[in-house]
Amino acid sequence: MEFDEDLDCAGLICPLPVLRARKRLMGMAPGRVLRVTATDPMAVIDLPHFCNDAGHKILACQREGRESVWLIRRGE
Repeated sequence: MEFDEDLDCAGLICPLPVLRARKRLMGMAPGRVLRVTATDPMAVIDLPHFCNDAGHKILACQREGRESVWLIRRGE
């Protein structure tokens, strides 16, 4: 799937992946897609909660070795 911006959070621990995703998404236009790569195991819990609360949509999530890769569509 295509994405508009890429955010590498590999090596960062909670809450930094969510905080950085939030900051990047705030600077994007609604409907744009952000790819987030994270190694923190808590990202699997934190990113869905953040997206649900903020009105963003998770388009995909997959594991690639130690990393989880997320595609998030910016909400309104």
